[in-house]
Amino acid sequence: MTQTNNRIFDEMARLMNDAAGVASGVRREFDTLFRAQAERILRDLDVVQREDFEAVKEMARLAREENEALKARIEALEAKAAGK
Repeated sequence: MTQTNNRIFDEMARLMNDAAGVASGVRREFDTLFRAQAERILRDLDVVQREDFEAVKEMARLAREENEALKARIEALEAKAAGK
């Protein structure tokens, strides 16, 4: 009788291991499908990617700094011209 119980438990353990492996595979497949669907939806919505946003943000910062420098230069030139 002992051997029969061990065999049943061994089979149950093997089934549980197989089920865990299948569940892990199903989860990976679900994650892949979910990610692909989310990317498709975002692409259809024409949402900007983070890298592009950061690049444009940096360009705007540099342009703002350049505008401020040019504005200061113009004001200095106007003051110089008014002083003549």
